[in-house]
Amino acid sequence: MNAMELPSFWEGFCVEACEEPAEGTLQITLKADPARTPSCGGCGRPSPLIHDWQWRRVRDRDLLDRRLWLRIPLRRVDCLHSGRRRERVSWLAPRARFTRRLQAWVEALVRMLPIQHVSALLGLHWTTIKDIDRRRLEAAHGEFDGHGVRRLVMDEFALHKGHRYATVIMDAQTLRVLWVGEGNSRKAIAPFFALLGEEGCQAIEAVAMDMNTAFDREVRQHCPQAEVVYDLFHVVARFGREVIDRVRVDQANALRQDKPARAVIKRSRWLLLRNRANLKPEQAIGLDELLAANQPLATVYLLKTSLKEIWYAPDVREGWRRWRAWYRLALESGIVAVIRFAKRLKPYLRGILASARYRLHTSVLEGVNNRIKVIKRMAYGFRDSAYFFLKIKAAFPGKA
Repeated sequence: MNAMELPSFWEGFCVEACEEPAEGTLQITLKADPARTPSCGGCGRPSPLIHDWQWRRVRDRDLLDRRLWLRIPLRRVDCLHSGRRRERVSWLAPRARFTRRLQAWVEALVRMLPIQHVSALLGLHWTTIKDIDRRRLEAAHGEFDGHGVRRLVMDEFALHKGHRYATVIMDAQTLRVLWVGEGNSRKAIAPFFALLGEEGCQAIEAVAMDMNTAFDREVRQHCPQAEVVYDLFHVVARFGREVIDRVRVDQANALRQDKPARAVIKRSRWLLLRNRANLKPEQAIGLDELLAANQPLATVYLLKTSLKEIWYAPDVREGWRRWRAWYRLALESGIVAVIRFAKRLKPYLRGILASARYRLHTSVLEGVNNRIKVIKRMAYGFRDSAYFFLKIKAAFPGKA
């Protein structure tokens, strides 16, 4: 390929030679444009005095189906203002081994593809791509911004296998992830309130969370004026685990001699846990038949449905009335698992009734958790938690 056939994409330089050192690889040797005066890398002023120069080999964005490498004679100027400095090149960052054009291409690709795929596509090392993306994320999301935040949503998610968790905190009004940190203890989330500051903490009106004592205590310490709102999704999920599953297993064990009936109950877990509105017609029929045939399961299913109604009360007074009715039914049910759950739930009543004043919920964070799982799968696991947390913040920049 004739070097003169290539246009010059590299400001301040022109093409001197072009060769193909290997199949699928193109190497272009550049030379300084004699018509342009180099600029000082320190102050940016034109500096015609050249102290020395050296070759640097850098990677540029692929040219069609070929890997593109550049050989550049980078000069060190003797600037009258800043001393001896490497010349400033607009399309090449200081000490970089790849052009800004390639950097921009990598940044665009990692928003759509897993890092491993981008690495295979471009022939760059995994860590090189991660470092490029991390710098982009730090520039956009590295600084904490809690200005104007009034209501928070807090939740935890599985960071790694083996019961290792992280905590994510979101602005409930803009749906922007404000902070992500490793751990789910009081000590783990304390840095968030330190970043928020005394003034920011005083501005918080309400915080939605699950029944996590650590979250509760830390919020009350830093934001005593804030109302804690316990989330419906987590309470109902816990009712499903601690009550419905327990009663279902007990009923199945009681029917050991009736194997067909026992099998029906053992397979009924998702019918009992899912909302009726989400069931297919044939599944709804199966649920009705199951509840008609088993009184304890019908009781806990009814209690699960009426428990949700407490959160949808139009005001605190109505919420209190619904709670008293539900609590009475729970105690009168005679089912040990139900009675135990109701008594454990009672100390959290204020946070439950607060949902009538502050329509906050962490169901949006369930969507966040699902997106987090996708991000982890795309990265085939993150070895750098700080980078992973930046990816989460970038995925939820909030709405205006």
